[in-house]
Amino acid sequence: MNEAIQGEAFKDGNATAPFLQIHIDWPQWLGGGSLHLFDGFQVGRVGLLLGLSSLFLFFVVVNNGFKYWINLAKGVLGERMLRRMRFELFAMVLRFTPEALRTVKSSETATIIKDEVEPIGGFIGDAFITPVLLGMQALTALVFIMVQNVWLGLMALGVIAVQFTIIPKLRRELLRLGKQRQLASRELAGRIGEVLDGIEVVHVHNAYAWERAEIGGRLFGLFSIRLKIYNRKFAVKFLNNFLSQVTPFLFYAIGGYFALRGTLDIGQLVAVINAYRELPPPLKELIDWDQQRLDVQVKYDQVTQHFAEERLGPMIESQEEIEDEPLAGPLVAEGLSISGPHGDMIIEDASFSLELPTNVAMISPGSPAASIMARVLARRVPNFGGRICIGDRELVRLPPAVVGRRVAYAGVDPILFPGSIRDNLIYGLRFRPMGQTEEDRREMAQRIAEAARTGNPFESISDCWIDYERVGLKDEQDLDRVLVTLLERVEMGEAIYLFGLAGQIDPERHTALAERVVEARRRLQENFRSNGMADLVEPFDMGRYNEQATVAENLLFGVPISDEFMGRNLADNPLFRSAIHRAGLTDKLTRMGLEIAETMTEIFQGLPPGHSLFAQFSFIGAEELPEFQAILRRQSRNGHNLKRDERTRLLSLPLAYVEAKHRLGLLDDELRQQVVEARSLIRETLEKADATGVEFYDPERICMAAPLRDNLLFGRVNYQVADARHRVAEAVAAVVRELDLLEDVARIGLDHEVGAAGRLLSPQERASVNLVRCLVKRPDILIIDGALAPFDEERAHRILQALLDHLEQQSLFMVLSNDRQADAFDVQMRFSDGRIVTEKAADPQRRAKTPAMEPAPSVAGEVA
Repeated sequence: MNEAIQGEAFKDGNATAPFLQIHIDWPQWLGGGSLHLFDGFQVGRVGLLLGLSSLFLFFVVVNNGFKYWINLAKGVLGERMLRRMRFELFAMVLRFTPEALRTVKSSETATIIKDEVEPIGGFIGDAFITPVLLGMQALTALVFIMVQNVWLGLMALGVIAVQFTIIPKLRRELLRLGKQRQLASRELAGRIGEVLDGIEVVHVHNAYAWERAEIGGRLFGLFSIRLKIYNRKFAVKFLNNFLSQVTPFLFYAIGGYFALRGTLDIGQLVAVINAYRELPPPLKELIDWDQQRLDVQVKYDQVTQHFAEERLGPMIESQEEIEDEPLAGPLVAEGLSISGPHGDMIIEDASFSLELPTNVAMISPGSPAASIMARVLARRVPNFGGRICIGDRELVRLPPAVVGRRVAYAGVDPILFPGSIRDNLIYGLRFRPMGQTEEDRREMAQRIAEAARTGNPFESISDCWIDYERVGLKDEQDLDRVLVTLLERVEMGEAIYLFGLAGQIDPERHTALAERVVEARRRLQENFRSNGMADLVEPFDMGRYNEQATVAENLLFGVPISDEFMGRNLADNPLFRSAIHRAGLTDKLTRMGLEIAETMTEIFQGLPPGHSLFAQFSFIGAEELPEFQAILRRQSRNGHNLKRDERTRLLSLPLAYVEAKHRLGLLDDELRQQVVEARSLIRETLEKADATGVEFYDPERICMAAPLRDNLLFGRVNYQVADARHRVAEAVAAVVRELDLLEDVARIGLDHEVGAAGRLLSPQERASVNLVRCLVKRPDILIIDGALAPFDEERAHRILQALLDHLEQQSLFMVLSNDRQADAFDVQMRFSDGRIVTEKAADPQRRAKTPAMEPAPSVAGEVA
């Protein structure tokens, strides 16, 4: 301003002035003089103005470049530290014993690892860079002000000192309230998790009002804490903003007075005011940074307290596996004492000795002693008196990896993880990765580099984790064969077969089956015709309407593979709409939808939402009734003037209609023929548009989107024929046996999803999966503690006999509530009054053992 606009650089009549002149004036104590580095460019007034303005813009760009690089580096550093912290907390959780983790809520621990460490990781990047960056920015502005005028600089420094003294002290209360808010939020998450886990009890006992009131009370408490935080927070912000604006007042008043007296140039005053504009933002951010630092410190302390060893007890030692030899030889217990949760002695100063391998029945009628002893042998209960040795190795000193491989425990409440049945069965075989896949090798460098920076494992789940050689197998196909065999031994072969029929074929994994499905389809159709059973299945025929399929399935003559062609989305699909419009079906199907809507509203009038008729006529849900009633009222007033969305809703109703099931008499022969003729038009429309949302039926090919059962039948079961489903199932099973496809079908069944916590399986199926998961890793010691409880007594006895036959060089410890099955064991271990008495069975009634991992005889006959 002084040099370019006021013209100080052009004094004495000079028409030009130097721009970018660089020289250093040495102080007198260094000899004085100056050093000229660059003489600059000679420019006029406008050139100097534009040059200085461009120089200012250049440094703005440079400064923003610094900020960009710093913020990017901060973000990457924070994310890496957050990844490290989350992984270390999760690794710590894995090292706590199950008994220790029962004292904490899993939802709270998950919330801490997922959410509460987020601000800690985010602050890591700001921890050192932010105070340096902001401090240097504020210091630069303050020095610039002092260069212009010392007194104005001292005034700014005084206000800054007041801000940094008062504001942090006033914010201490915010930290205490923030801690209360975090604890209340964590407890709220834990309580909501409890209610969701026990939702069945809430429904059974009609406790809706109580739970709503309880959560409402917690929300009010959380609201009260937040209200206090807001009051304090904005009061502090008001004071901080006031102090920030006091300094400009002093600059205008005192700086203006200096300017009037002539002791301060107007350019200097403008420079000071402009420089002060750069001072409050970094100061405010520094104060906020200090507040954030204290807040993060509180959060970090709470996280460490939650995972403190003093709270959860000792952790499982993380040590490398030293040896992995079979657990065989004498099992000796000396001076064994085990107390219950209330301090009562369940087993007191007991001793016993067994020779492994053997089969032991652990019997304690009316007492938990046998179950607790089973958990001790499985290393589920770490705290007990005395010592237990297997051979020359003490049980409690065995490395966790050895126990995990050599001991299997099947409890009363099997725990399954979301995924397929196969994933859960081979869970116990994933000890360590055996090698990388080709895809993982390409991404390995970057992944390992990041893992090294964040303390994460180098292993990838895409590696091959199964040591086939250790369990005596060749490859994945051999493993599947063993899994199916073991499932048959625990009487889950029929369920796996049915899951396989309901599953889909993957030609890459099920190559042999994919090649023979069409052959099996033809064989099945021949059997139906030769045995007079052709009426049991209505086949998919391009020239006929299938009465057992919906109108939508008849129109598409295929299976949707994308959401836009599924359910009600089909009625709104522009390609589908254009095709049926050209076929002249739009108005007819819309009128059919009106008739369905009228009928359904009459049938459902006054019925409660859970009535069985809603399931039988699945066109309209209870919550949709008012909407369709409104559409019917508008249509009766306006004739056929329906809006597009109303026509779409009506059009969706007949697409789900099956005449053989719903029996409303809405399909005549003319409409059926029009639907059949529209098939080729729809297919042509989709193929021209390159739409890949539907896989069409072809009698000479498999339909990968359809279940295996539909591929075999290539049609639908005719439910109008008596006992059709059972007779068709027998015919399918016969063809599967005849073509030796049972094992391939069962392999598809292994891909069946178990759902969250195995909820898509029955209790018996969950128990069977849990048993096979224990058996497939070929443990030296198998401990069964209530795992057969879901089965009836006869079936449990058959499974027990199969287990005894299967285990050859392995030991079986099983908790029994009575003596009815004890005779099948080599040793009977009885618990009474804190004592243990072992006795060998006089004549153990055991079958001749079969080789441990060889396939059992086929159960195709049982499946049929």
